Amino acid sequence: MRIGYLFAAFFLLIGFCAAGQPAAETPAAETELETTGQTVKVDGEATDAEIARRLGDILAASRRYEDLSVEVRDGIVFIAGTAQSDDHKQWASDLARRTEDAVAVVNNLEVVPPPVVDQHSIRADLLAIWRSLLRSLPLIGLGFMLLVLSVLAAIGVTKAVSYPLQAFVGSALLRNVIRKLIGLLVVIGGAVLFLQISGLTGIALTVVSGTGLAGLIVGFAFRDIAENFLASVLLSVQTPFRLGDVIEVAGYTGVAQKVTPRGTVLIDFDGNHVTIANSTVYKSTLKNLTANPKMRANFDVGIGYDASIKRAQSVAMSLLREHPAVLDDPEPMVLVDTLGSSTINLKVYFWIDGHKHSLLKIKSAVMRRTLRSIERAGISLPDEAREIIFPQGVPFRPGDGAGSAPGPVGPSDEVVGADLEESATDAEGDLTSEVQEIRRQAEASRAPEAGPDIMAETPQ
Repeated sequence: MRIGYLFAAFFLLIGFCAAGQPAAETPAAETELETTGQTVKVDGEATDAEIARRLGDILAASRRYEDLSVEVRDGIVFIAGTAQSDDHKQWASDLARRTEDAVAVVNNLEVVPPPVVDQHSIRADLLAIWRSLLRSLPLIGLGFMLLVLSVLAAIGVTKAVSYPLQAFVGSALLRNVIRKLIGLLVVIGGAVLFLQISGLTGIALTVVSGTGLAGLIVGFAFRDIAENFLASVLLSVQTPFRLGDVIEVAGYTGVAQKVTPRGTVLIDFDGNHVTIANSTVYKSTLKNLTANPKMRANFDVGIGYDASIKRAQSVAMSLLREHPAVLDDPEPMVLVDTLGSSTINLKVYFWIDGHKHSLLKIKSAVMRRTLRSIERAGISLPDEAREIIFPQGVPFRPGDGAGSAPGPVGPSDEVVGADLEESATDAEGDLTSEVQEIRRQAEASRAPEAGPDIMAETPQ
């Protein structure tokens, strides 16, 4: 506070000093000189020399002419030099005609426009600006202190509204955006007061209007940033997913870790952080894999044409109903899907609780046990048939065993029993969902935005 008082006293002292200084002499503003219509009297006898002297003094006093030369011969006035405009040239002619005993006027003035940059005018303008600044320093200081107070008030207001917002707004990102908007409004109010008190409103409007094109260019440059920010607000309001959900968007599947003003951060099932622009997330098709805990899996089984389809369906359904991870509601299904070249393809459908179990692990365990159950039931599982043509025939010599083909060799009862013994093998694990593991990794991993500045020089 003491520093603020010192600043205020300093600005007030400067203002009083500026107000007490005498006004600097500035060149008088140029006014229009008009002839009065009266004759210009010449002192003494109106000789050519007196006429030239009198007329030259008047024209020189107007400060409108350079290299001025006035000569009178037998009452005829000859004027030479340079004038700044045609009006100045005409004014010199009118004045010479009204001079006493002037018979005629020969005006040889050359019109030369004044330079664009005038040293005297620049000096006068700079001096006027400096004196105006000195007078405005106390008000500028007062406005600056109000601006600082508005910034401090904005910080206090944003902290004060944090607790009420938690009761009405569930999204942390949306609460943060609202708090920043409220603080920004307070700062803008302080800035308006600063401009009004200091008298800089006109300058600010001039700068804003003069930089309209620049603002348009900057707007196009930051269009994507504004679009991503707006998309983050809409995502927070509509909440198509929650943090910790498994979502699939823009070709990526992972656990939603957080939503920033720029992008949505996922951790895929390989442990990688994937940041997707919020505008892409908002405009793309988003699949929430954990909003509904029930998930369906399917796989194909091909049986031979000589096998009983009904028996194969019954064997598969019995195994699905016995598996502890397969849900009874919705019920599993075993349907005939396609008729292949050598197999009748059955498609097995079943549902699991995605919050408890892993779809990949359950599918592996169910496929393993379905395969062995069908084999134990004596149902053939042929491979794809291939037709081989022997143009010369196949030679057959008795006694050497050629031409005799062994029957199909299947897995032993011991192998089949081992595969059917447990619902999950050691390789398949405990069948629990790996989403919890990914969430634990997300908590332990470094956020992509954290860490040192990558643009800083790395010490050698």
